[in-house]
Formats: sequence, C-alpha cells, structure tokens
Amino acid sequence: MWLVAVLVVVYTTAGGLSLLRIIRGPSVLDRVVASDVLVATLMCALGTEMAVTGHVWAMPILLVLAMFGVVGAFAVARFLATARDPLRDGDGPAGPDPAVPAGPDGERRRP
Repeated sequence: MWLVAVLVVVYTTAGGLSLLRIIRGPSVLDRVVASDVLVATLMCALGTEMAVTGHVWAMPILLVLAMFGVVGAFAVARFLATARDPLRDGDGPAGPDPAVPAGPDGERRRP
C-alpha cells in the first residue's frame, strides 16, 4: 500500500506543476505541452486506480482522454504550422529582406 501512497504524491505533484505551467506560460507551446502532461498524468492516475482496485469502469474515460491528447496535439501542430513565420516570409529582425522580391500585392515572399 505504500506504493499507492508514493504514486498519489507523484501524480499530485505532476498535476500541480502542470497546472502551474498552464497558468504561467509564458508561451502557447508551453501551455499545450503542460496540458498534454496533465492529460497523461490523469490517464496514469486512472490506470493505477484500475490496477489497484481490479475493475475496468474507467476504461472509456481513458480512451476519451487519449483521444483528446492526440487530437489536441494534432490541432496545435496544425495551428503552429499555419501561423505566420516572419523569418520564412522574408522579414528578418532588421525588417524586410531586400533580396526577396515583392509580389503584386507588395508582400515579400520567399519562392
């Protein structure tokens, strides 16, 4: 039973630190990774509870949490892939790159 007590402390600490990172940030990517860690921690806690008590009533909850984790990661990856990248678009830290020609609308785009 001491192992269960240790796991409760570990899961509580991981969940608390994940919530702290979600609240404090500083970036969106930090918050997304922390939410994935929080979902994984919840899944581990439910799996441990199922193993200790010997029942399987939480299996649908585990499947839904896994689905949210995967779909959330894909959604964030897609969002970050379509976000404007100033270095890719020809705007560096010093402004527009003169080597990149401007298009008909005046925007500078790399070929």
